[in-house]
Amino acid sequence: MIIAALAAALAVAAPCDLEHPSGKPGCTRAAVDALPMNAIQVIGTHNSYKTAIAPKEFALLQAINPKTARTLDYSKPPLTDQLKAGARQLELDFVNDPEGGRYATPLGQKMAKDADTAPYDAAPMMKPGMKVMHVPDIDYRSVCPTFVACLTEIRAWSKAHPDHLPILIIMNLKDDQIPVPGAVPLLPFDAKAMDAIDAEIRSVFPEAALITPDRVRGKHATLREAVAAGGWPKLKAARGKVMFAMDEGAAKTDLYRVGHPSLEGRAMFINTPDLASPAAGYITLNEPEELAGRIDAALKAGLIVRTRADADTFEARDNDRRRQVDAFNSGAQYVSTDYMTPDTRFGPYEAHLPGGGVGRLNPKTAK
Repeated sequence: MIIAALAAALAVAAPCDLEHPSGKPGCTRAAVDALPMNAIQVIGTHNSYKTAIAPKEFALLQAINPKTARTLDYSKPPLTDQLKAGARQLELDFVNDPEGGRYATPLGQKMAKDADTAPYDAAPMMKPGMKVMHVPDIDYRSVCPTFVACLTEIRAWSKAHPDHLPILIIMNLKDDQIPVPGAVPLLPFDAKAMDAIDAEIRSVFPEAALITPDRVRGKHATLREAVAAGGWPKLKAARGKVMFAMDEGAAKTDLYRVGHPSLEGRAMFINTPDLASPAAGYITLNEPEELAGRIDAALKAGLIVRTRADADTFEARDNDRRRQVDAFNSGAQYVSTDYMTPDTRFGPYEAHLPGGGVGRLNPKTAK
């Protein structure tokens, strides 16, 4: 009832940018800050770290596998620029490299004989720790090559903008072997690696800057009980903070939960298709039309949901906005796109929050 009343008041002056309330009737900072963080909707970016495959390497990939090349033909600006543009969800994929150096000599560059025309700085790759990339040896260039470097950039922007809406950072843990002769063998994410991810997050973000499972669970027995009871922080408390979520299947999320059944002490939330799980708090449901029923069920259970407005360059090439309409209408709190600005090679397609601004009232959870 309280959320509905606040939503009704805010709707008087709609649209209201929840990150920068105007102060006009129905859009005051006090009213906005009284909302729980799952009552908002914002836009973010998919594979936020990815830069373009170098031209010679891309031409080689096109010759070998044109279908795959088509889906990989996109890139992103620096993370700071994305945050400045209003992205409040970022995606970082990484590989495990505890000793350093494993990914310093990409096969694609060697095969294309591309070292002179497209240099690659291997120095950051020599350090131990998680390395950020899409597909090792093939689509490996990143705006920030190490996980810690990416986090450091996000943290710097966040500290400089302490009133920002909560940022969600989702992560894929890459360990699928690349079916190309000579490709580097990827290391698995074992229990030690899971602890290392948490340690890298906490090496950059102090506890006060994080929205963690412990913070949301509070005095409830489980995270699931907490989110069902409305345990998400109010925006007043969530501004300036970052939330991490592992976007993986059961093999990895179950390992991460060993000894932490409700994510006690952990830095990350996990993708939780089982809404009855004690660790249920976040879920990735990337197909907003096909999975509309599951999105509704997750929202009713109190979870935060991420979906996608476009994928694999298809919508951009056809200027097809149907999927993004479904995504924003779905009520997912975080809607991801590859096109906060158009790729002029393809056409005018881009995705923006309906009504403009950085954050709006969620069409489902703010009712």
